[in-house]
Amino acid sequence: MTFFIHTYGCQMNVRDSEAVAAELVRAGYARAPDEDSADLVVVNTCSVREKAEDKALGKLGLLCKSKRERPSRVVGVMGCMAQRMAESLFRRIPQLDFAVGSRAARHIPSIVGEIAAGATQVWFPGELSDFDVPHGHLPSGIAAFVTVLLGCNRRCSYCIVPDVRGPEHSRPAAEVIAEAKALVASGVREITLLGQSVLRYGRQGEDVWAGAAPSPMGFTEPFPRLLEALAAIPGLRRIRFTSGHPSGCTAELARAFRDLPQACRHLHLPVQSGSDRILREMRRGYTSGEYLAALERLRGAVPDISITTDIIVGYPGETEDDFEATRRLMRAARFDNSFIFKYSPRPGTPSAALVDDVTPEEKDRRNKVLLADQDELGLGNGGEWVGRETEVMAEGPSLRNKSRWSGRTSQNKIAVFDPPEGVRPGDLVRVRIVRANPQTLFGEDAAITGRAAAIGKEQK
Repeated sequence: MTFFIHTYGCQMNVRDSEAVAAELVRAGYARAPDEDSADLVVVNTCSVREKAEDKALGKLGLLCKSKRERPSRVVGVMGCMAQRMAESLFRRIPQLDFAVGSRAARHIPSIVGEIAAGATQVWFPGELSDFDVPHGHLPSGIAAFVTVLLGCNRRCSYCIVPDVRGPEHSRPAAEVIAEAKALVASGVREITLLGQSVLRYGRQGEDVWAGAAPSPMGFTEPFPRLLEALAAIPGLRRIRFTSGHPSGCTAELARAFRDLPQACRHLHLPVQSGSDRILREMRRGYTSGEYLAALERLRGAVPDISITTDIIVGYPGETEDDFEATRRLMRAARFDNSFIFKYSPRPGTPSAALVDDVTPEEKDRRNKVLLADQDELGLGNGGEWVGRETEVMAEGPSLRNKSRWSGRTSQNKIAVFDPPEGVRPGDLVRVRIVRANPQTLFGEDAAITGRAAAIGKEQK
């Protein structure tokens, strides 16, 4: 049987889909090149916003309609929306074959076997306290995701993630390091550590460093120690992580950014609002001043660090003054990129009980204003790179111009350049930046400084 997984949502969902795909391959299933040719289609869903759920429900409906022509096709759903809607999904989509909870995805191969044997509408919720989730990988080229923190305990007023992904749990450091070493041995040069609030790694009471020797660099906090240990893996050239929270932007984290060359100079640090009143209503746990202080702590150690963020417009009760406070914070923070979202209530969250009193038209206006503000900030930040040289990890031909190549800088900026002779994906390339737009750098005089092939030889 062939399978295809359609993924909505965040990088955590992308990683979960890959892990489930690895479980299916291990069970004897084959990957299909697209959903049209697949015997089994699984939709991995997101519940963070209503729009994401609507897209997933629409996709599931179309897939189930396709069973009229292909009655043997199996259609299932996993992820956050499956956890939230549970068995009601079968009433919404009667032709759906199975649904699994967000920490029960490892059971998908056996569930598909049950359906092949005649079972119908299988619902497997699992337990949100279950930490036995799949962590397998498929061949992934030069970059890979590694989950280090499951779930979330923060309970922001608008967020359904704790209800659908469960409580926080940090994986043992030795397990994470072993996974990273195996990935590097397979050719991976860059890993991204994932967690809903990744800087809380090791802060839930687990001793993730049980039995380990002290940090050679003197780190005492769990996450900087993890970065240090991963940076010591030969052949691992870059380490990224997401998403952050200001409370985790400690002096030790700033030192890790500064002193570990493999730690990429970029942090995604959601702010959500610049209004202290709205931040308090959102239960974010910091003020705008504390957020900016966290940025200054990081920039004091690494002046060229790139900061990206998430912002919600139109939260219940957000006034024009609140909105202008967000605009002021954006300018003060000098964000390299901002992902702007229009507030939508999530069932069961505290904010869902509030009156959604900002009109759709006003949400749309505020969204457009912030996008324009961010374009201006991005253009200014990009312009600071013009005339400078920077290191880029080559990824392959540019999507818009196959004669040129693209890659990412340590700051997670896309850079487009003329490929030097013999360049390969994974090579480190020194590029002189000659032009910039809000989100892309354009360079010339590219020269290879670190060969992927040479890295492979180092490991043998």
